[in-house]
Amino acid sequence: MTHSPIALPRLTAMIRQAVPKLLEGVVAPLAVFYTALTLLGFTGALIATLTWAYVGVGWRLFRRQRVPGTMLLAAIAITLRTVIGFWTGSPVAYFIQPELGTILLSMVFLASVGLRAPLVQRLTLDYIHLPAVVLRHRRMRQFFARITLLWAFVLLANSTVSIWLLLHQSINSYLLVRTAVVAVITGVAFGASIWAFRRVLNRLHAEAPAK
Repeated sequence: MTHSPIALPRLTAMIRQAVPKLLEGVVAPLAVFYTALTLLGFTGALIATLTWAYVGVGWRLFRRQRVPGTMLLAAIAITLRTVIGFWTGSPVAYFIQPELGTILLSMVFLASVGLRAPLVQRLTLDYIHLPAVVLRHRRMRQFFARITLLWAFVLLANSTVSIWLLLHQSINSYLLVRTAVVAVITGVAFGASIWAFRRVLNRLHAEAPAK
């Protein structure tokens, strides 16, 4: 196998790119909901969170910036959740929807491994270019299959813990504890994934014959 060394972005650079998206897409909506819930009650929290989602989309349109597809999907999802929240008047019905969706997504991850088209590989290629000869290598195929399995179980674990907290804790406790637990589980899995990715690339570089 002959190929040029693959330059993986520095971990600090990847974190700098991920943190703003994490703050805007995950932390900020939770902070808006929690603050509004404390000050305005459940109905006010629904309205505030929905407003936050549409302000984000509208601000980008106003500045003539590209609106990420994930942001549009998030706005649609929040709209549906808000409609169900108003209809049922139940915080449990509002919060359990994305958890059920996450469980379904974990099943999709598992199925993609069985179909030999691991989903993590497709997601990775959206950000990092890997030559076809590298993607065909046995080590790389095994890596993507194993990491996809890892994230399937991470998603399932996050949802299981979240649903348990939702059904057994107050909404305020759920928001705080769930955020911390999910952040820890996801952070550990993300760090392990980056370490394993660097490790498999280093092995491929070591095995590559000198030109």
